[in-house]
Amino acid sequence: MARKSALDLLAAALAVLLFAAAAVVGAAINDNGILTLKWPPMFARWAPHAGPGTPAALLVAGLVLLYGPPLARRLPWRWLVPAVWAASMAWVWSLALIDGWRRGVARRLAYGHEYLTALDDIDGIGHFLHTFTDHIPIDSPDNWPAHVAGHPPGATLTFVLLDRVGLAGGAWAAVFVITAASSAAAAVAITLRALAGEELARRAAPFLVLAPAAVWLGVSADGWFAAVAAWAVALLALAATRSVRAPRAAALGSGVLFGLLLYLSYGLALMGVVGLAVLWLARDWRPLPWVLVGIVPWVVAFTAAGFWYLDGYTTLVDRYYAGSGGHRPYSYFIWANLAVQVASVGLATAAGLRRAGVPEAWRDPGRRALVVLVGAGLTAMLLADLSGMSKAETERIWLPFALWLLPAAALLPERGARGWLAAQAVLAMTVNHLWITRW
Repeated sequence: MARKSALDLLAAALAVLLFAAAAVVGAAINDNGILTLKWPPMFARWAPHAGPGTPAALLVAGLVLLYGPPLARRLPWRWLVPAVWAASMAWVWSLALIDGWRRGVARRLAYGHEYLTALDDIDGIGHFLHTFTDHIPIDSPDNWPAHVAGHPPGATLTFVLLDRVGLAGGAWAAVFVITAASSAAAAVAITLRALAGEELARRAAPFLVLAPAAVWLGVSADGWFAAVAAWAVALLALAATRSVRAPRAAALGSGVLFGLLLYLSYGLALMGVVGLAVLWLARDWRPLPWVLVGIVPWVVAFTAAGFWYLDGYTTLVDRYYAGSGGHRPYSYFIWANLAVQVASVGLATAAGLRRAGVPEAWRDPGRRALVVLVGAGLTAMLLADLSGMSKAETERIWLPFALWLLPAAALLPERGARGWLAAQAVLAMTVNHLWITRW
């Protein structure tokens, strides 16, 4: 047992060294400006600070450390799921408010290259969709801001619809994103229970709450994308394991969310890897036709409205390589993209991944299912990395994949759970207090 614990610590230490190496090498090659980052490998700037969220974050972390593991073991499941959502929301809110209300919340989605800056230029949803691709090229008249151009139109339409129903402005957009993003922890827990068993789902719950990824879940639109992805997988798991009374309806709902996901972010087509892992684990492919039925209406609707998915993607590739993607070196980001995930998934996940790689993790069916889910999330991340379409900012962009690495911490011994949870919380608060993260 002592040897295994020492190996866990070694895995965590190696993760820190990987991040440090990316920081040192990044600083060395950034003198000529090719990385266009202030503090590689993170998209952030060094600015030690505190804010109203500081005491709140300390309080939330302390409560989860003290009461999280025992409550996760004892609460009835019907109460544990909303408790995970509520605790995750408290954690995301407290971290966001370390940067203050305006800088950390209300202005996040409403300045620079963000989505809300384009709303005044959208004159009708039909016209927006029909002409969307025309405004992607960097040299086009009235080209879209980077985040609008960098995603299918569904991402921007999310905030257009919020605006149209009276929830206008950055504050409402942030409330929506945080509420949705924090629900992803509950969705992952539900998936784990369906496929890996309730015991492992309960052990993972506190780690899903105190995820360092919360630094980027609040407030980034990728947190919204991560929630859609997580619930798509959760509904698929419920359908495939027949854990609900209406498995076909669950599969159809999963398809609707997977279809929406396609039009939120091009790269999230890779969440299909996690979906296929769910069906393989359940040994049931019957939900697949219903999933496809749920996806098709999105494709038909967006295409009929004038947006052809492949045209949008290929035009974006041209814009990306005409800008930062063209001069940011692949040779650095192919590994620095992975190194920066240490700040997102944390040291407990690094130690858990070590446990996932040993043969004994495959002997128990529940642990094997957990390892496959984690492996599917990691595979999707590696494929995204190889594509070269995400050079930097992956601590934010890969949130939908990173959330599926967090359950690896459930493989760690329960006796040391509080220590690993503390490491997660300290990492998140260190990042949030020492850097101003940007996107």
